[in-house]
Amino acid sequence: MSLLRLMYLGLAIWGAVHPMYHFLPWLQENNFDINALISAWKANAAVAGLYWDLVIAAVALTIWVLAEVAVRRNWLALIAIPVTFGVGVSCGFPLYLFLRSRPIR
Repeated sequence: MSLLRLMYLGLAIWGAVHPMYHFLPWLQENNFDINALISAWKANAAVAGLYWDLVIAAVALTIWVLAEVAVRRNWLALIAIPVTFGVGVSCGFPLYLFLRSRPIR
């Protein structure tokens, strides 16, 4: 495996672990109330701006993944879509780059 692919994989793992380090304690304190989490994301203009920045990035990544999968037929790369919306862009994007950069057979 190339150094570049290892870096993408490392970023995907970091992008899954580090945000969850902050999300999970907050969710535990708030009884896993997803509505409270969404309300917190819109608590003020700064947080709302970051929220929308990530939503737009996730939608753009989804469109890119779908467009490339249609051409390259790299079906495994579709896993990046639910990862992006379930874990976050910080995991889904480097995961997609990792999957996309695998050697072509």
